[in-house]
Amino acid sequence: MPASSSHLFFLCLCLSISLSFAGEIQIIVVNNCNHSVWPGILGSSGNPSPEDGGFHLGVGEEAVFPVPTGWSGRIWGRQGCFFDEQGKGFCDTGDCSGALLCKGVGSTPPSTVVEMTFGTAKSPLHYYDVSLVDGFNLPVTMSPIGGGIGCGVAGCEVDLNMICPSNFAVLKQGKVVGCKSACLALQKDEYCCTGNYGSPRSCKPTLFSHIFKSICPRAYSFAYDDSSSLNMCRASRYLITFCPPPR
Repeated sequence: MPASSSHLFFLCLCLSISLSFAGEIQIIVVNNCNHSVWPGILGSSGNPSPEDGGFHLGVGEEAVFPVPTGWSGRIWGRQGCFFDEQGKGFCDTGDCSGALLCKGVGSTPPSTVVEMTFGTAKSPLHYYDVSLVDGFNLPVTMSPIGGGIGCGVAGCEVDLNMICPSNFAVLKQGKVVGCKSACLALQKDEYCCTGNYGSPRSCKPTLFSHIFKSICPRAYSFAYDDSSSLNMCRASRYLITFCPPPR
């Protein structure tokens, strides 16, 4: 390649990366459950929370909204909610201070959390996962639409409430609506990856994380479960599905 052509090639490449970083990512949220879901959204530090942090999705409904490239945050599903005309109320699981619009408030565990970072100043890659570190309340997946080879699906498609240990279960009117993580239920450093267990070297999978992992192998089962749970991609659209159909 002549020197002038090579210079033009790298100039175009840098321009392409710059334009991509300044663009938008489209998030599509679908409710495939047989009941209503109230998605909650929380932007990480310095990032806004789209849709004021929460909205309602009826059975079979979907919502579409953009976030800027470089956005980082989390999305979770709330269930069993009731809100008055002022948007005040409660949810059986995933509640954010009793408000329809979470507006910067995170979920009350247990809740299944979808985490994502759509590129950084140092890397154009998108990182995303589904985490059970805060426990479980609803099955959910996140998958890229397009993006090419190597873009995986993150998620937990199985209803863990069906097999939740009794001392981990959250009950509403006699029904299990959520399953606490071992950290939340037992509150010990070895389960929370804190104190003397606050590093990847010292914090290892426990019996409970092994159980969750065997059922939902594509979700984080404990804080340092990176190798099999963190996905990387570079797509312009991502689909988040509550109660996804079994694969």
